[in-house]
Amino acid sequence: MSRTRPARRHLLRDRPVAQQVLLLQLGTVFLLVVTGILLAAYDAQRDSYSRATQRAVAVAQTVADSPTVRTALRGDDPTATLQPWAEEVRRDTDTDFVVVMGLDRTRHTHTDPDEIGGKFVGDLGGAPDGKVFTQQYTGTLGPSVRSVVPVEDGDEVVALVSVGITLSDINRGLKRDVGIVLLCGGLVLAVGLLGAWLLSRRLHRLTHGMGERELARMYEYYSAVLSSVREGLLLLDGEGRVQLVNDEARRLLALPDDVVGTRIEDLDLAPGLVAAARGRTPETDDLYLAGDRILVVSSAPARWAGRDVGAVVTLRDHTELRSVTGELEVVRRLTESLRSQNHEAANRLHTVVSLIEMGRSHEAVEFATEELQVAQLLTDQVVGAVEDPVVAALLLGKSAEAAEQAIELRIEGELPSDTGVAPRDLVTVLGNLVDNAFEAVADAESRQVEVHLTGDDTTLTVRVGDSGPGLDDVTSARVLDRGWTTKAEPGTGRGLGLALVGQVARRRGGAVTVGRSHLGGAEFTVTLATEAAA
Repeated sequence: MSRTRPARRHLLRDRPVAQQVLLLQLGTVFLLVVTGILLAAYDAQRDSYSRATQRAVAVAQTVADSPTVRTALRGDDPTATLQPWAEEVRRDTDTDFVVVMGLDRTRHTHTDPDEIGGKFVGDLGGAPDGKVFTQQYTGTLGPSVRSVVPVEDGDEVVALVSVGITLSDINRGLKRDVGIVLLCGGLVLAVGLLGAWLLSRRLHRLTHGMGERELARMYEYYSAVLSSVREGLLLLDGEGRVQLVNDEARRLLALPDDVVGTRIEDLDLAPGLVAAARGRTPETDDLYLAGDRILVVSSAPARWAGRDVGAVVTLRDHTELRSVTGELEVVRRLTESLRSQNHEAANRLHTVVSLIEMGRSHEAVEFATEELQVAQLLTDQVVGAVEDPVVAALLLGKSAEAAEQAIELRIEGELPSDTGVAPRDLVTVLGNLVDNAFEAVADAESRQVEVHLTGDDTTLTVRVGDSGPGLDDVTSARVLDRGWTTKAEPGTGRGLGLALVGQVARRRGGAVTVGRSHLGGAEFTVTLATEAAA
């Protein structure tokens, strides 16, 4: 016995959840319907007896109050008048007997004429004292519900009237009522069974026919995988509502605890990230900004049985790697610039040697001195404006790059040796703004870029303008949006770099403004709070 019960429990758990729910619903519906039928039948029985009793009392009181009864009782032969009249009343009221009797129980009327003159069988209760009395009693016609009421002449009780309805008549009416109850119960049962079956079919589709233990095991493994993966994972349904999110995704996107069920558009995320998550085509390893983080985002539509069920979004933190990559990019460009200058220096040296070999030493000295003065003038200009060695090296590299691209780069203003701002942040701001300006003037007739630097104990300001086509109002409003993707829109020439500039400004308690430069193109002004101000 002890082995059989666990085996049955396991057998039940192995059934698909839809079958378990169907069996439970069938049992519940059947139990409710049967209980309802029993209660309705019991209530119908009570109502039948109650209605029969009330009808018997009403008929008896009507007969007792009739003047015909009083007049007949004063005569010598009450039966001759009352018997036909009582039978007519019995037939009209659909009762089984109407008996008018004296106080000594002698019957004056009866359904069976042979019983007239005999004694009434049954209790009289308080009827002789002027009260109404009802009971169930087995008399000469069988079990019946009867009432006994007094016939009063003035203040005196002169006779009694008993009206009864046999239980067989009551039961016939009860059978009709119960039959209706059973019919209604059957219809309710059929509708309930149909509803349970339809619900079971839908549940079977939703659970894919899996059993209780399979669902529990899948949920446990599912939760374990979501908690252990190092990438952020976000699952959206077809309407863009968050259905599943792991701890890493909550951390990277700073999501609230009650995020499940919220539309992704309502989470204040980067517009580009939202667009990627809601897209209908897969996106792989795109860079987006989310707050102060740079995220590598991959998204793909989720499909099941040939239909779209939502989207899967994976997130990886790329912030530190992007910062290091930016510094390496500065070093790489500086190296390329030095390599180019080395090549130019070799050409100039060959020219000087050739002039000396030709016996034109005077021209060789003038040529060498002129090149040296130009290089020294550029170095003095940059170092004079910027005392920070990292920023100075960056601007020297940009100057060489500008010279290669035939761009006139002017550096104005002055920065102290201790700017109060981390060199990494300055490299990010200056490098991206100058690169952006170089791209803007690439196709312009006049290629001019101007860098203006100022700083004091509380604020450092970087202003970069160009002679390019500038930005319209729509582009100006969007160019620094959080989430501006590296795949920039055609014609903007702007990518993640400008968004990184905005990120640095927000982190340093500053701001970025976009305006029109006096050179004719766009001008970006970045203010950064120094460490002393913080």
